[in-house]
Amino acid sequence: MDKIFDTIVIGAGQSGLACGYYLRKAKLKFLLLDKQSEPGGAWLHAWDSLTLFSPADYSSLPGWPMPKTEQKFPLRLQVVDYLMKYEQHYQLPIQRGVEVTHILKDNGIFHIHTSKGIFQAKTVISATGTWGNPYIPNIKGIDKFSGIQLHSAHYKSPDNFKGLKTLVVGEGNSGAQIVAEVSKVTEVKWSTKKEPQFLPDDVDGYYLFNVASARYRAEKEGRPFDASAYNLGNIVMVPPVKEARERGVLTSSGSFTELYDQGVIWENGQQEQFDTIIWCTGFGYDTKHLRTVVTLDERGSTETIESKSTTTDGLWLVGYGNWTGYASGTLIGLNRSTKQTVQEIEFFLNS
Repeated sequence: MDKIFDTIVIGAGQSGLACGYYLRKAKLKFLLLDKQSEPGGAWLHAWDSLTLFSPADYSSLPGWPMPKTEQKFPLRLQVVDYLMKYEQHYQLPIQRGVEVTHILKDNGIFHIHTSKGIFQAKTVISATGTWGNPYIPNIKGIDKFSGIQLHSAHYKSPDNFKGLKTLVVGEGNSGAQIVAEVSKVTEVKWSTKKEPQFLPDDVDGYYLFNVASARYRAEKEGRPFDASAYNLGNIVMVPPVKEARERGVLTSSGSFTELYDQGVIWENGQQEQFDTIIWCTGFGYDTKHLRTVVTLDERGSTETIESKSTTTDGLWLVGYGNWTGYASGTLIGLNRSTKQTVQEIEFFLNS
């Protein structure tokens, strides 16, 4: 393709759309490439009952508010609908069903190799998130287990687990929420490395974003910040988790040392049989398409100053969580990092 864009954004999920808003506002020549066949980003693949952690008022992309919902926290499909209407509202240029395989840079121009040909751009924003790189720890005996294993990235609903004794692994929000709903249909145990920590009932994602923002400002200004009372990894008490707490099912059984063919061996040496294991053990970064232009570590991260690559001029990485800007992996937090990224791109193109 002969056309050279000012910017190509890889990924048209929430971060890519926010970048698109600011690129459109800056009147740059840009294109979003997305491997999905339809709008919604990672929200297309999340489990059915997943909700946001913040009310709609505090969960909007730049420029166009998310509609208010009857329930406090918008549902997954409501988020997907909002993202679809957002890209339509701003008529963002998106090509779907395009998977980026690798990128080369020659004479200051990026050549983005994809399943639909080669695209060229002066700058690149990678906004592919984490969903495509689920992490499961390589625990001893994991290949011996004869039951069902899946990562939370591929969990959809509790219906598939009726009557199956289930072990949920991981002390974060996804672990708590999946325990909460699967425990309604079958026997569930919860394995965590440390005792789960629950936030106060009135603390939601907006509150956590404000804490993250305060820490961000303090660090930028060289001031100390006491975060001892605010562990941003703690579990948010969304309604299903509150209900599960009332049923007394949010109790950790501790951690296990290895798996065997029928189940796990707990730290005390006892064996316990399970039919299925759901790994809620987090994600790496879905950045393998960048391996030809930057050095990636085992999690898929590379050196940046906030979202700007420190090793490859013209490359930015947006929406990967605190690595590329505090709370930048959330709807509520990505506005700041995407705005700053596009400002930096404008300066780069004009210098």
